[in-house]
Amino acid sequence: MFKIKVNDHYQFEAEKRGNISYINSEPVTVDTCYIGENNFHLLYKNKSYRIQVIELNSANKTCIIQVNANKYYLSVSDQFDILLRDLGFDHLNALKISDLKAPMPGLVLKVFFDEGAVVKKGDNLLILEAMKMENSIKAPADLTIKALKIKPGDKVEKNQIMISFE
Repeated sequence: MFKIKVNDHYQFEAEKRGNISYINSEPVTVDTCYIGENNFHLLYKNKSYRIQVIELNSANKTCIIQVNANKYYLSVSDQFDILLRDLGFDHLNALKISDLKAPMPGLVLKVFFDEGAVVKKGDNLLILEAMKMENSIKAPADLTIKALKIKPGDKVEKNQIMISFE
């Protein structure tokens, strides 16, 4: 069984028993067709829907989909997530990040934040040039920058600490 939350407002229970799918304990018949990368066509109750997966985060079990012209934010929990939450262990997988290390040797071209800045997951932190390519290094989580160990023009080695977080 899966619990699916849509736009942090609507909640559904979905499960599959044999060849039959159920939404909120009601059997559902849906015809789907894969039409390209992250694109699907769906027929439900004689209505046609075009679905595009815009963003998928497997670690957080969240995704953003577009159904026809409307965007929806989904979060999915399975029976194990529900059990862990009920037992109070739902935050065990939270990342404890204290340092950002260089993923490869390179040259720091630009740093976008100063010490003390609060960054959100996915924010561009710096540009690292490696093998004649510019690589945007992003924040792995919502964090506060404790110390910058690099500045533009610095050469870094693989696994060298570039930024420390609080």
